[in-house]
Amino acid sequence: MDDWPERYGAALQVALTEDEIETILALARDVAHATERRFAPLTAYLTGKFVARRQADGTSAEEALREAEGIVGRLLRQ
Repeated sequence: MDDWPERYGAALQVALTEDEIETILALARDVAHATERRFAPLTAYLTGKFVARRQADGTSAEEALREAEGIVGRLLRQ
């Protein structure tokens, strides 16, 4: 099932780059290790909503993901 992100993305008609996949997985991993594991999927979901909102505002997906990384980093350091 190593191709899960590609298969699921295709089924949802949502394309993800390898960088996007790696960033989202890293965010979920960091949250799972620093908080309750159950917050990892929620983090991925919220990140997706955040990126979609920022893209609607004209920000690139890459920039929005960098912003999300910064927010997660700050929150985990608190």
